[in-house]
Amino acid sequence: MSQSQPTAAPEKSEQYVLTLSCPDKQGIVHAVSSYLFMTGCNIEDSRQFGDHDTGLFFMRVHFSAEAPVTVEKLRASFAAVGDSFQMDWQIHRADERMRVVLMVSRFGHCLNDLLFRTRIGALPIEIVAVVSNHTDFEELVSSYNIPFHHIPVTRETKPQAEARLLEIVREEGVELVVLARYMQVISDDLCKELSGRIINIHHSFLPSFKGAKPYHQAHARGVKLIGATAHYVTAELDEGPIIEQEVERVGHELTPEQLVAVGRDVECQALARAVKWHSEHRVLLNGHRTVVFD
Repeated sequence: MSQSQPTAAPEKSEQYVLTLSCPDKQGIVHAVSSYLFMTGCNIEDSRQFGDHDTGLFFMRVHFSAEAPVTVEKLRASFAAVGDSFQMDWQIHRADERMRVVLMVSRFGHCLNDLLFRTRIGALPIEIVAVVSNHTDFEELVSSYNIPFHHIPVTRETKPQAEARLLEIVREEGVELVVLARYMQVISDDLCKELSGRIINIHHSFLPSFKGAKPYHQAHARGVKLIGATAHYVTAELDEGPIIEQEVERVGHELTPEQLVAVGRDVECQALARAVKWHSEHRVLLNGHRTVVFD
């Protein structure tokens, strides 16, 4: 009796994400799907949106492919499709962990939350450094074996401090900077340098409750909703394209300190989702707004 030969294990397919935006017209989805079919790729998930206000089309495609397909070959061969539709497009490996720098001052709840979520695998990022203008959280960061950079900032030294930050960004190949309650205003030049690659979190009472102790101001006005907004940083303070918002209902019985605690929780939730969606290439800029394929 002949003995059957063992079957070779199928090759593991690699996962990729294609994102694009372009002027909306007929044939975009057909061109993309035809390209993926002709290159031996399989679409796992596809989302698209046509904005009638701006006349732009947005698309995110998660697809798989087996060797000899590589991300370099995909980028080279997709260029012709992109050019024909005037696309702003990118192709990434889906398993690549985005390299991130966190920035913090003296409120550590968002920093602590992002560090923990990253450690347990809830965020597909690699935190390559933490930058702070204070040393309060150096011990916490060191416990995660992540480099901590203390960069003091004064009005006179702000240009040098931002230049040092950019050195770290370039040396570490950083793709995203997260202001995890970093309480310094970013210069216009740095905003332009990191456009679309820097995310901030703030309480949603702006502009109603500006200045110090916004939660105490909110308590004095008897607010019924506590909120937080995660957005891209632009030269217009706290007015960049919004990625995610979170709210929590509150009652008259809460003290200002309890409102602060609720606010910390919603800030952590909104920022974590914004970082996750950005690092998974689910957020596309649409002028002053965003398209989020969550």
